[in-house]
Amino acid sequence: MAGHSKWANIQHRKGRQDKLRSKLFSKLAKEITVAAKMGDPDPDKNPRLRLAVKEAKSSSVPKDVIERAIKKSQGGDAENYEEIRYEGYGPNGVAVIVEAMTDNRNRTASNVRSTFSKNGGNLGETGSVSFMFDRKGQVSYPASAGDADSVMMAAIEARAEDVESSKDGHIIWCADTDLSDVSTILENQLGESESTKLVWRPQTTTPLDLEGAQKLMKLIDALEDDDDVQNVTANFEIPDEIMDQL
Repeated sequence: MAGHSKWANIQHRKGRQDKLRSKLFSKLAKEITVAAKMGDPDPDKNPRLRLAVKEAKSSSVPKDVIERAIKKSQGGDAENYEEIRYEGYGPNGVAVIVEAMTDNRNRTASNVRSTFSKNGGNLGETGSVSFMFDRKGQVSYPASAGDADSVMMAAIEARAEDVESSKDGHIIWCADTDLSDVSTILENQLGESESTKLVWRPQTTTPLDLEGAQKLMKLIDALEDDDDVQNVTANFEIPDEIMDQL
């Protein structure tokens, strides 16, 4: 029954992908609601909301879900989410930053701490690892957006800080406070981006072998599975040949 077994595995993977997609939509919608509630519900007048909507669209979140998330922010029943950052170390001393939005700080703190300890890590104090990262704006484009020189020229015009081009695409970096303006100028030059978001960019990375990579991925997967967790960032590096085995 090898065929049946293969089909079961495919179904399991598809189920996992559908679950991740649903969770991603939920996290992006939460960011939209919070951004709209904290500022103006019009994306043109609210840079954070504009970026949240742009990121949702690039992840194929349906228009009605985006509109519903904005509308929810104006209703009296919208939850009051608190933004919290957790910092700690994963297996092999990899630095990990967890960004969460929660309506129950105690629940989230308990869950994050438990997830770290169950997966070979330990939660530290705020500031214990963030000094190893820089807060940056990141705009990603596919390779089809242009060659390295044309993307570099567009990035210079947009007053970006750095560009990384490879066969897989282009990553443009800028100051966190400039992301909205830089992404708008880039869009006029290169078209719609694949992704536009604020990230923690590691200053140095920790190389991992297969066993270390598997342990770290298990921790990151468990953290990302938490409904309160929005983003997980870690300063690790996995060689391509090991990545292929994961």
